[in-house]
Amino acid sequence: MIKIIVGFILSFIISVILMPIIIRVSKRLSCSQTILKWVEEHKAKQGTPTMGGVVFFITTLIVVVCMMNYSTEIAMCIGVGVGFALIGFLDDFIKIRYKQNLGLLPYQKLVGQVGIAIIFACYIYFFSQTGGKIYLPFTFKEIDVGFWIIPLVVLVCLATTNAVNLTDGLDGLAAGVSEVFFAILVVILTLFVDKFYNLGIDEKLLTTYSNMALLSSIFLGSIVGFLIFNTNKASIFMGDVGSLGIGGLIASICCVAGFELFIPILGLMFVISTLSVIMQVGYFKLTKGKRIFKMAPIHHHFQMSGYSEVKIGYVYKIITLMLGLGVIILTLFFM
Repeated sequence: MIKIIVGFILSFIISVILMPIIIRVSKRLSCSQTILKWVEEHKAKQGTPTMGGVVFFITTLIVVVCMMNYSTEIAMCIGVGVGFALIGFLDDFIKIRYKQNLGLLPYQKLVGQVGIAIIFACYIYFFSQTGGKIYLPFTFKEIDVGFWIIPLVVLVCLATTNAVNLTDGLDGLAAGVSEVFFAILVVILTLFVDKFYNLGIDEKLLTTYSNMALLSSIFLGSIVGFLIFNTNKASIFMGDVGSLGIGGLIASICCVAGFELFIPILGLMFVISTLSVIMQVGYFKLTKGKRIFKMAPIHHHFQMSGYSEVKIGYVYKIITLMLGLGVIILTLFFM
C-alpha cells in the first residue's frame, strides 16, 4: 500500500512539473487543435494546444524507473498503452500538419490497433499468470475460457480504446472519467491482493496483482496532474495520443488481471458514448437523414441542450464513482 501511495504522489508531482513545459513546447511547435466547424460552442477553443496526453507515459515511465519496479506485466501494459498512443500521435500529427480534424483513415487506425491487440492477446494466453481465466464481477470466482481469451482480449482492447477516444470531446471529460476509473481499479486490485495473501495463493500471481495496482496508481497520478491544466477552460487537450493511450492502458491492466468483464461496468460512460454514436449513425442511415440526438457522442447532445461542460463532466464522474463504489461494496460482500 505504501508503494501505491508513493507511486501516485511521485507521478502527480512529475506530471504537474512537466505539463507547463509540454504546453510551451506544444505552442512553440504550433501543435494546436483544429475544432469541428459544426460544434458552435467550441469555436473559442480554436488554437488550443493538443497532444498533452504524452505526459501520461513520460510520467509513468519515469516513476516506474525511479521505483525500480520492473516486471514483464508492467512492461507489456505500458507497451500496449504506448502502442495505442503512437497511433493516436500519428492521427494528431496529420490533423496538425494539414490543419483539419480528420487524421488517419479508419482502416489505418484499425490495422494498427488490431495488430497491437493480437500480440497482446497472445501474450495473455501463453505467458501471463491469468492465461485464459477471467473473473466474474463482484466475486472471487473465475472461469477459464481457454483459447477464446485471445479474441476476447482483442475485442476488449479495440472497444476500450475507441470508447475512451469517443468520450474525449469536452474539457476534462475523458480524463475525469478515467481518473475515477483508475482510482476504483486501484482499490479493487488491492482487495484481490489482500484476498490472495490471506489464501496463500502462488506468490507470482500475488506479485502480478500488486504490480497492476501500482501501475494503476502511477497512471492515476499522471492523469490527476494533467487535469489541473485540462479542466474547463482547458490550457491543453490530451489529443488522440492521450485518449487512445488511456484506453490501451485500461484494457491491458484489466486483461492482465482477468478483469475484462469489469470494464463495461466501471466504464459505463465510455460505453454510453460509443452506443450513442452507433445509434445515431444507424438511425441516420435507416431513416435517410433523421437523428436521435442533436449530435453524437451524447455529451455533445447535452452540451447543445444547454448544459455546461463542467456540469456534464461532474455528472459523468459522479456516475462512474457511484458505479465504482457499488462494485467495491459488492466485491467485499461476495468475496
